[in-house]
Amino acid sequence: MPIQSLKTATRTPESETETARAVVAEMLGQIERRGEQAVRDYAAKLDGWTGEIVVTPEEIERQTAGVATAVRRDIEFATEQVRKFALAQRASCAEFSTPLHGGLTAGQRLIPVNVAGCYVPTGRYAHIASAYMSIATAKAAGVPTVVACSAPYRGAGIHPEVLYAMRIAGADLVMTLGGVQAIAALAFGLFTGKPADIVVGPGNKFVAEAKRALYGKVGIDVFAGPSEIAIIADDSADPLIVASDLVGQAEHGHESPAWLMTTSRSLAEEVMRVVPRMIERLPPNACDAAAAAWRDYGEVLLCDSREEMAQASDRYAPEHLEVHARDLDWWLATLTCYGSLFLGEETTVAYGDKASGPNHILPTKGAARYSGGLSVHKFIKTVTWQRMTRAASRDIAQVTARISRLEGMEAHARTADDRLAKYFPADSFDKGAPVTS
Repeated sequence: MPIQSLKTATRTPESETETARAVVAEMLGQIERRGEQAVRDYAAKLDGWTGEIVVTPEEIERQTAGVATAVRRDIEFATEQVRKFALAQRASCAEFSTPLHGGLTAGQRLIPVNVAGCYVPTGRYAHIASAYMSIATAKAAGVPTVVACSAPYRGAGIHPEVLYAMRIAGADLVMTLGGVQAIAALAFGLFTGKPADIVVGPGNKFVAEAKRALYGKVGIDVFAGPSEIAIIADDSADPLIVASDLVGQAEHGHESPAWLMTTSRSLAEEVMRVVPRMIERLPPNACDAAAAAWRDYGEVLLCDSREEMAQASDRYAPEHLEVHARDLDWWLATLTCYGSLFLGEETTVAYGDKASGPNHILPTKGAARYSGGLSVHKFIKTVTWQRMTRAASRDIAQVTARISRLEGMEAHARTADDRLAKYFPADSFDKGAPVTS
């Protein structure tokens, strides 16, 4: 029996991109032409911010002085989990050299980028966790300079707890900027004189589009859109926990997809009954977001087997994927397309979003088919090198000359010819037929 859709999404995140694309193109054009003044104008117009852009260490100290001790401890604990996981990722990468041919040695180096720009959103919510997710990971990778940005919160400076998280995570420079103007300022090095080599961090559709538009001029972490959750559940799952987790991610925003794939019709029907009730009990801001997300983007699929659920999940390639099912090791070995995987009822996306360690800046809109989320690897360039003796050059040069000429690239071939002539003037070689046209 084919997969049955018990609830179908009426919209997709792609339907919201065209407006963002036009707005972002205009803003980036203005900022490229007018530089810092354009950024200041957008900050005043969009965020009501006319204060200083770069936050001094003294101002950071002043603004974070009122952060409660218990809050500080929680932020420090969560930051340490992220840092430890990132350091373990860094330790898993290795430089090496290896002999390839007599006298030829090649290898790789792992070099951190020089400047990372980390964007921390504070729109509907103050995303404290996004500060340490990006900044602590960049620092664990060995990035010398991290520039962090966040919008003024409710008309004031950066949210104090976000600012404290930036400080604890190790930001070297901080700017009070949000939205497209923040991404542009990071990419172009406005106000700091430190153009970012890579810009990372989640954000709304305008932030995501700005990163996409600037990709190439600057590196980015992932092509990101609204936050997503998919849950795989069999008849052993608790429908109340499943429903709670779907609602927990739908809270992110009006365009956040929430998908359930199950082999149990009774579980599916109970989840669909309970989710709206859970949403109704949320505070107004979260209720508004989650209700729209579930109405417009929520989906429930009824499958015949676990293999069918796995195949469906891989097609969706969700940002966050929870498995509430038997034989978790099978799922770990079988699933291939997800941003981050949460195995068993005992863990949940919210743990990963806030405090458990693996990064929460993840691919959306199907990008998990080809990309993972933010990690130390995103901040590190894997570069190669080689060295050879003249004896090795003798062998490599002959093959290079012949292949180059087969390709029609005579100038390439002659770089090999010239070395053979210099190092072995008395010898003759088969260098291929010269290119004449």
